[in-house]
Amino acid sequence: MQETDTGYKVFLYIFYACGFIMTSILVFGTYAMLSEWEETGNYVMGEVLVQTEFPFSNFAKLTTWLFFSTIIGWYCVTRIGWKRTTNLRSWRMTLLQLMLLGFAIISLYEVSYNFMVLNAQITAGIIDGNVPDIDSLTIAYPDPNRPWNLIFATKIFLAAFIISSHAFYLSTKPRKNLDDLDT
Repeated sequence: MQETDTGYKVFLYIFYACGFIMTSILVFGTYAMLSEWEETGNYVMGEVLVQTEFPFSNFAKLTTWLFFSTIIGWYCVTRIGWKRTTNLRSWRMTLLQLMLLGFAIISLYEVSYNFMVLNAQITAGIIDGNVPDIDSLTIAYPDPNRPWNLIFATKIFLAAFIISSHAFYLSTKPRKNLDDLDT
């Protein structure tokens, strides 16, 4: 895909829209987290993003918008930025591939861990006779004073796994040379 193609511009505009969505959610989440920290002295990472529905009640939560926009934004980056990686060869590509594989493995572990803890907490709540509020389940890890919302953690690490796995896959594909392309 060349810069002159209509599809290139579509991917570019969608990337900008995804960037706007991610930045807006980051600003809102940071503001809400700092406000909660000032009021109560603690916060739950991602709680406000799981509790906030947008653009109206009973629609998608901000964590869903963040998950969606990171995946779609990444795909757009791979479509519009592929030329920048054509000259990346040798030891740099090897290091990049090892780094991406490491990110994919770590992200897969975190997704599995958070999902198992989420399922365990749901099951424990059901055994006690009441269905827990799934959106409020947290884990006091890695810092007991700053717990993570399990829905938020699972979605964020799932997005990280998908992106790093896709990037690793793309890095192992045969490379095109810019000299061989028709411009």
